[in-house]
Amino acid sequence: MQSDLRTTMRHFATGVCIVTTYAEQPHQRRHDAVTVNSFTSMSLDPPLVSVCLGVGSRFLADLLRSGVCAVSILAAGGEHLARSLARDRDARYAAVRALPARPGGLTGALVLDSAGWLECKVRDHVVVGDHVLVIGEVLAAGSDDEQEPLIFLRGGFHTLEGTPR
Repeated sequence: MQSDLRTTMRHFATGVCIVTTYAEQPHQRRHDAVTVNSFTSMSLDPPLVSVCLGVGSRFLADLLRSGVCAVSILAAGGEHLARSLARDRDARYAAVRALPARPGGLTGALVLDSAGWLECKVRDHVVVGDHVLVIGEVLAAGSDDEQEPLIFLRGGFHTLEGTPR
């Protein structure tokens, strides 16, 4: 069933996001970022979003410890960034240090120049199979309607041409 699910879900188009958080270390804050396409809006009142992360993820451990994250919805042209942050933590290290980002004013998590962004605090999390569903309360959000979104479909990155505004 697992391979059938993966094959079937390749036909479901999703947006591509970078989720960032950090870990406090002596004398410094270590930022981390990871590519996700399992991001969704859950509620408008209160404003809630969710993301799914692997159970054993060190990123997930940092996120639950810090209690905050930022989500940047990638724009067209963000494929290289998405690929560079879709690897294990050690491989992501250099890419994270070079991110074109600023610390969010409400969370301190990195916000990228992107089609849209949100700063969130962790409201809850639930273990679901081999992943953890993390629910975040949106503290701040913004968007740039001039940037086309990056889409992931059938194992590749795409853009929507002629997207209505």
